[in-house]
Amino acid sequence: MTATPKLDPALLPGLLSQLPGWTLAADAAAISRHLEFRDFNEAFAFMTRVALVAERRDHHPSWSNSYNVVDVTLSTHDARGLTMKDIELARFIDRAVASH
Repeated sequence: MTATPKLDPALLPGLLSQLPGWTLAADAAAISRHLEFRDFNEAFAFMTRVALVAERRDHHPSWSNSYNVVDVTLSTHDARGLTMKDIELARFIDRAVASH
């Protein structure tokens, strides 16, 4: 199994312009987003939906939850940085947020 290639840093501004609300880490190795939901149940339902997709894709977010807040960070550990796996999962997360 080959590692997913790390994204060329020159591509990041264009890709991130399509992901409003996501922040690029200072070292350009991760993207993150702070999300607030109506209540704990809505936050947990969102996390469950993302977890099922992440498991199928074998690409898991680093995240934390406190009541109605979910903080998500995406990075591809074997690539030591951002890959298209992160961008694609961020796009799914954005769609999941929009559907709530």
